[in-house]
Amino acid sequence: MPRIAAIDCGTNSIRLLVADVTVHEDGRRSLRDVHREMRIVRLGQGVDATGRLAPAALDRTRAALTDYAAICRRRGAERVRMVATSATRDASNRDEFFAMTESVLGVTAEVITGDEEAGLSFTGAVGDLDPDDGPFVVTDIGGGSTEVVTGTWDGVRAEVTGALSVDIGCVRLTERCLRGDPPTPEEVAAGRELAAETLQKAFDVVPVADARTWVGVAGTITTLSAVRQDLPEYDSERTHLSRLSDAEIDEVAGRLLAASHDERAAIGSMHPGRVDVIGAGALITQVLAEKFAEAAGIAELLVSEHDILDGIAFSQL
Repeated sequence: MPRIAAIDCGTNSIRLLVADVTVHEDGRRSLRDVHREMRIVRLGQGVDATGRLAPAALDRTRAALTDYAAICRRRGAERVRMVATSATRDASNRDEFFAMTESVLGVTAEVITGDEEAGLSFTGAVGDLDPDDGPFVVTDIGGGSTEVVTGTWDGVRAEVTGALSVDIGCVRLTERCLRGDPPTPEEVAAGRELAAETLQKAFDVVPVADARTWVGVAGTITTLSAVRQDLPEYDSERTHLSRLSDAEIDEVAGRLLAASHDERAAIGSMHPGRVDVIGAGALITQVLAEKFAEAAGIAELLVSEHDILDGIAFSQL
């Protein structure tokens, strides 16, 4: 039962999982969390406009990684894998990022392809679901991109049947369209049009019509569930495997898009680092719901706290 560490560095957040992995006699694998943590570092702040990682963003990421490296040592992690996604793929000064991660963490961060990212997300998301509820479609809304992945799960291994990562995420959409506080109806309409146009690229090539269950992962989706439940503070046990109907998605998205920065910040379950971008994330979720209803007749979202981070952990076996 090895103890491993997984780090997922995205456009908006950087997350750590230290876990013990058990491989059962029938081939099933399971994780037991030792430590799980998320910090908002906004590594991708301004990358869409400048093409470069900002010095302040690199400093925030270095500070988080320094703490994560110390946690890995204290917890006795035998292996560490760090995956970096959209922001670092796009940045002209990405070599600065890799040099920093190597010096702080002692391992080289891997910039994975969109297909690899999608496969890891799918594996992590479906690992504790009932195979009979498949085929599944998994969506992961990040800061700079959104992944749409379809596949099956037989209780032992996942098989991806289609995947695409498209360049729309909560940070990117906020910076491009939702500049008001709160955003104006015209900004929301422009954001909806951009999200729909960009997401359609995934729906054109990924076989979503075959899916029976839509699974949403990562911070935007879990936050929407927490807000819809009116949780006084964030509680992953309450959000994991919760469900949101299309009507509930519309209600919470409308509420967040109409709220000011201060009103969003006052929500007890809202992470401070998501206050600026949750409206855009909610809008992307709303567009996804509309497209899944049309393409596959799916009218409900299953929320999962297990995602690419768990997939990175499993990948080390």
